[in-house]
Amino acid sequence: MKKIKIAIFFVFVIIFIILVIFIIKNNKKYQNGNNDNNQILNMNSYEAEIEVTVKSNKNTNKYRMNQRYKKNEYSIQEIEEPENIRGIELEYRNNVLSIKNTNLNLSKMYQDYEYIAENNLFLNEFIDDFKNDSKGMKETDKEIILETECRNQSNKYQVRKKLIIDKQTNKPKELQVQDINQNITIYILYNEISYK
Repeated sequence: MKKIKIAIFFVFVIIFIILVIFIIKNNKKYQNGNNDNNQILNMNSYEAEIEVTVKSNKNTNKYRMNQRYKKNEYSIQEIEEPENIRGIELEYRNNVLSIKNTNLNLSKMYQDYEYIAENNLFLNEFIDDFKNDSKGMKETDKEIILETECRNQSNKYQVRKKLIIDKQTNKPKELQVQDINQNITIYILYNEISYK
């Protein structure tokens, strides 16, 4: 009888070990991305047509923009709408921020501009923050939701970020930036996006 109890105990231990190994392996797949969303997290460049909604205490502003990004080379954002600021282009390259208005043929340059790292409108900034301090990944039937905190926690209106990826296309659908009360202060809708 004692031998049977010991054998049953060892069987349970072996089943428990197999179960733990199975859970750990599946959890790693879940956290690291069990599909092609790692392509997004490891992208080197992207081009996007976006709609941006910025909410403040007093009003809501909407913009339509084009973004282009190439790792270690440039980040460019050009405003398409509203019409009164159409053609304004912000380009960050080699620690220099240049602001151009193509309609008025004006430009201004800022050397050693350090605040571009706080630009939560760019997808690459989300990815950098997520890799540095992931707050989690969730999956639904249709979406993958990645969450992280903004690098600069001194801005109470931009504290946390959430990227929602379409599972079928494996492309970002929207990016949300939230304040300290988890209200959405910046909402970005990706109308078109391609990345490498």
